[in-house]
Amino acid sequence: MGKATMSRGGQATMAHGGQAQCHPAAKPQWHPMASENPDDKTSSFVIMLSMKRFNRSTITSNGQPTLSSDHGNDAVFRGAESKCGLNLMKLMGVLVVVVMGSSVLFSVSVVLKDPPSNVFWTLVDARNLDFQAQKAIQQEDPTQSVHVSKTQLLDDLLPSGFDEKSCLSRYQSVLYRRGTPRRASPYLISKLRSYEALHKKCGPHTDSYNKTVKDLKSGIYSSTTSDCKYIVWISFSGLGNRILTLASAFLYALLTDRVLLVDRGVDIPDLFCEPFPEVSWLLPLDFPLTNKFNGFNQKSQESYGNLVKSDSLGNLTGSLLQPYVYLHLVHDYDDQDKLFFCDQDQTSLQKTPWLIMKTDNYFIPSLFLIPSFEQELHSLFPDKEIVFHLLGHYLFHPTNSVWGLISRYHQAYLSRADVKVGIQIRVFDTGPCPFKHVLDQILSCTIKEDILPQINQHEPVVGPTGPQKSIAVLMTSLNWGYFEEVRNLYWEHPTVTGEVISVYQPSHEEYQQTEKQNHNRKAWAEMYLLSLTDKLVTSSWSTFGYVAQGLGGLKPWILYKPENQTAPDPPCRQAMSIEPCFHAPPFYDCKLRKGVDTGNVVPHVKHCEDMSWGLKLVEE
Repeated sequence: MGKATMSRGGQATMAHGGQAQCHPAAKPQWHPMASENPDDKTSSFVIMLSMKRFNRSTITSNGQPTLSSDHGNDAVFRGAESKCGLNLMKLMGVLVVVVMGSSVLFSVSVVLKDPPSNVFWTLVDARNLDFQAQKAIQQEDPTQSVHVSKTQLLDDLLPSGFDEKSCLSRYQSVLYRRGTPRRASPYLISKLRSYEALHKKCGPHTDSYNKTVKDLKSGIYSSTTSDCKYIVWISFSGLGNRILTLASAFLYALLTDRVLLVDRGVDIPDLFCEPFPEVSWLLPLDFPLTNKFNGFNQKSQESYGNLVKSDSLGNLTGSLLQPYVYLHLVHDYDDQDKLFFCDQDQTSLQKTPWLIMKTDNYFIPSLFLIPSFEQELHSLFPDKEIVFHLLGHYLFHPTNSVWGLISRYHQAYLSRADVKVGIQIRVFDTGPCPFKHVLDQILSCTIKEDILPQINQHEPVVGPTGPQKSIAVLMTSLNWGYFEEVRNLYWEHPTVTGEVISVYQPSHEEYQQTEKQNHNRKAWAEMYLLSLTDKLVTSSWSTFGYVAQGLGGLKPWILYKPENQTAPDPPCRQAMSIEPCFHAPPFYDCKLRKGVDTGNVVPHVKHCEDMSWGLKLVEE
């Protein structure tokens, strides 16, 4: 290993290319015998480095520091303390020390181009600068502990009392956003605190939970057995769908006074922190119905639709109740399954202790069409377009492993930009990518809508017309090709108005890999990063984009779905609201018992921009 030498700044450097082992720079010390004249600062300051066989300071029994030395230096100090008895060798030793000390002072003075009297203040200034730098780093470092303020609690949307280090994103994510998320109503905040108390009372491994599970195993349940009722969410479909459906199931739990329990699937604990204090939201591994989850489908005898068909609803309302009902709300559900969204059927389900739900739909818009929920939902969400925005910020906090991906990427590539633009690309066509018509559509949308600046194809260099603005473009896609084309475009050509454009894409997984843990970590990180942008472009039908726009409180420009491999004209339009789209809503009037356009029933539920038959919440 090469030898380490001290550079001018006190850092260890390698003399022969070996691996450096850095140690703190030696502190300057005042030599106790350097001068008898206190005003002679030049000769009174000697830098003593902690090297082999140099003097060491020890503490006596009375607490006073003394100088000790090894036998090679004893002669020097004994000679300095004695006025007689010096032999010639000892006197020569003293002279050698004096000469060496003078040489050190002279060398330091020459190298630093400053008298030694200023060295101390130079070191003080350096320490002050270092302290300021460390303070700045701590302010940017997401692993640093911070005082949890009302702002970090999102104006009391989040509960307090969590261990911050166990989930750094819970209280630190607000520091990465320009402005805080939209404010929750006082009634919603009160409802969430009440739910947390109910979850603590009835959650996993509590006495109430254990008693209800015992009844579930026995197959017999009385309406007087327990005051705790549950809805179990089955982990199903892609990550974007799961986030949207989990928010839907939680809102249903709030409306029906049920406790939400979450099937952990392959990766739920790896992606999301616990949202409720003290008691987990994860379904225990020994839950007796877990082995049936994968087999539940539209044909299952336990499904609500099949109970309706078999005229078995009496089992849901009598004194002896069916212990559980399966709710099949997947896109292939039939008309009987869709009766879940009718008032009368909600009454039938009310007493059932266990509801097991499988869905790939964000069904919240249709909850707003159920008359018995109408007033409660209005009190919870006076502003109808921020339902998922608030529920998402309450429920979904990236775990530390995912938060590391988010925070490191944001700090490295996005944090210093004046404007951050997100472009989320999901292509449903098959074939080799990138598709030219998709690239043309992206560029047409972003330039026409003034999301990205125009390029100058005639001049090699264009100076800024005003203060130079930096724009960071974050692209997400399963394919690498669109990123390369956009990056090269702004590398090879200047913009008309002189902006500095940087283009980034965190990953390119080539195809969706729902069951792979690391794939879903990256997907969750990229959704979250998109939500931190200032302007957002998303793809039609993509739940990935819905999550990003909802968390970010952004009305995105939605790229229309291409037909026949042709770029649509117009290429995109801005969304009416930040809410996701319900892709497979029922078109049924429960009172009239006939088909109806549910997008024209109430002013705050309209058809989606990207899917004409879908439903979404909008401002009234």
